[in-house]
Amino acid sequence: MTKKLIIAGAALALISSCTMKNPLLTESSAPFGAPEFDKIRNEHYLPAFQAAIAEAKAEIDAIVANPDEPTFENTIEAMEYSGGALNKVANIFYNLMEANTNDELQQIAEEISPMMTEFSMYVSLNPVLFERVKAVYEKKDELGLAKDQMTLLEDSYKGFVRGGANLSDEDKALYSKWSEELSLTTLQFSKNVLAATNAYVLNITDEADLAGLPEFVRTMAAETAAEKGLEGWAFTLDAPSYSPFLKYSEKRNLRKDIWTAYNTRAIGGEFDNSEIVKKIVDLRIKIANILGYETYADYALEERMAKSKATVTEFIKNLLEPSMPFAKKDVADVLAYAKKNGFEGERLESWDFSYWSEKYQQAEYSLSAEELKPYFQLESCIDAVFGLASRLYGISFQELDNVPVYHEDVKVYEVKDADGSHLALFYADFFPRASKRGGAWMTEFRGQSIENGVEKRPFISIVCNFTKPTADAPALITHDELTTFLHEFGHALHGIFAEGRYGSLTGTSVSRDFVELPSQIMENWAFEPEYLNSFAKHYQTGEPIPAELIDKVVAAKNYLAGYAQVRQLHFGLLDMAWHTLTELPSESTVEFEAKTLAPYAVMPAVSGTAFSGSFSHIFSGGYSAGYYSYKWAEVLEADAFSLFKEKGIFNTEVAASFRENILSKGSTEEAAVIYRNFRGHDPQPEALMKKLGLTK
Repeated sequence: MTKKLIIAGAALALISSCTMKNPLLTESSAPFGAPEFDKIRNEHYLPAFQAAIAEAKAEIDAIVANPDEPTFENTIEAMEYSGGALNKVANIFYNLMEANTNDELQQIAEEISPMMTEFSMYVSLNPVLFERVKAVYEKKDELGLAKDQMTLLEDSYKGFVRGGANLSDEDKALYSKWSEELSLTTLQFSKNVLAATNAYVLNITDEADLAGLPEFVRTMAAETAAEKGLEGWAFTLDAPSYSPFLKYSEKRNLRKDIWTAYNTRAIGGEFDNSEIVKKIVDLRIKIANILGYETYADYALEERMAKSKATVTEFIKNLLEPSMPFAKKDVADVLAYAKKNGFEGERLESWDFSYWSEKYQQAEYSLSAEELKPYFQLESCIDAVFGLASRLYGISFQELDNVPVYHEDVKVYEVKDADGSHLALFYADFFPRASKRGGAWMTEFRGQSIENGVEKRPFISIVCNFTKPTADAPALITHDELTTFLHEFGHALHGIFAEGRYGSLTGTSVSRDFVELPSQIMENWAFEPEYLNSFAKHYQTGEPIPAELIDKVVAAKNYLAGYAQVRQLHFGLLDMAWHTLTELPSESTVEFEAKTLAPYAVMPAVSGTAFSGSFSHIFSGGYSAGYYSYKWAEVLEADAFSLFKEKGIFNTEVAASFRENILSKGSTEEAAVIYRNFRGHDPQPEALMKKLGLTK
């Protein structure tokens, strides 16, 4: 039990004055205590943050001022349970910044950022608090702590050390200054990416320029144009618009236009991130150095499965080198096909590859995304994804209409366990809009924890950018989008099945290179005939998906696997190149990226383009020195899924073991131990190369 904390009078007064009318600070009256999005307004955020930070500071002050000898309960556990109001406000605000932002929210974020950084420093650089933590840590072996308690203690101590607690006063001031600058700079990076993405529109008014585009793409483009008050058809840099245009448009000049726009987002122009990238890297180098690390990668990887930059570098190299011949062959095969079918150039450019590889895929496997889409109506896919979870784990999903949402597109479901008990709320936000960043992700408005014997179950959310319904058809998603859905749903299950006392150790609170295992293993079912046959039906006729189409999906599973693997490893290579620097490069951002990737190029470089300017994962999204994690987790999931293949893809015993040993464990133990407990051995890298067909 934690000692009741005394809140300072000034803080209490501030909280009381804000609480009266602020839904972010009051107990929710919505079912399950869900966020009251119907009551939350922009003007609530700043005072809520101010009050919640004041409360959190008061809670920390109470721990520091406690005259009793430091114990696990009055120091470590008290810290864990402090800042509850702040966590609530921050989870709502920052999630909406990604999923439903606006200019006002972005302005508020700039005001909040230094406040949050200052609070973080208030805790991590508090010498008295650190001494209390250190005192408990030094007698840890005498305390008889449970496994999760020992992990929390060790994480707390390491967190202080890695957060600058051992620094001199002078260095603490520098660390605080740089941390605040970094917070604001990453925020600016993110703003620029979104603004640059939204600033581009390819507006077509001559129908002849739509040559090659399927009807569903044309319909979506016409509706986008109408939404933007434009004549004709409009294409944007959002994935459901951008990707089909590159894949189907016969107009090479227009493909070049939109490809170039995408690959120069936030490089030059009004929303230029070129120097911001270097500023972020420079600040990370300074922070790493002052904490005693040679590079930022050394700092970041210390707490991950990989442990060191040498391990990651070797990992990328060991996958990249044997994959290169396969990637080059993939490009050569597509080029050969293109030349036989009217392409007159000597080489394919990047804006040609999607178009001709789609044509080649159709010729080689008689498979096209357009042919598959009628069988993947989003509503049916939702039922099928939920049904898979039910079949594996016994859980159920019930849509609710009495829980507030932050946008009309969002749906909410109650998740129940096999015994009917409540597990979680699940929010699903599927369609693109100008207020939402690109990509797909899972997040949570509330994680799972137990405090004073009362359990809080999580509020889990997935956010995607799937093809929208049109006036003529419901939302029909591609097979790739189905795979993305399963991926994010795997993250969601990791959050839904969370168990434990301490929120910082439960659910997806695991090392970055382990967190993708639950998501990536779910992708496998998208290629299993037995699963696809269970739900894929034509949205108009109700006819089941033909067996030959499924055969084609399975046969094409590893189409361009070498090319795709090298492309993914390029991102990991670029990430490590930026984060293993000991000083900023003399070259420009564009030049540095080109130099880094040149030895492993499989497509011609295009002068003036660079991905770094919009590489949100590593410059604003938490994957700095961590993008390799996707491939690392692919090795884990390939090895893990082989057990399902051996025992049966719907085997409930394997699923129960995966839930018990992986999904429910959080980070209460080392990830390597958790994996071995499930699989019985360390992951086998050969499983991935075999799965992808990249073996000789």
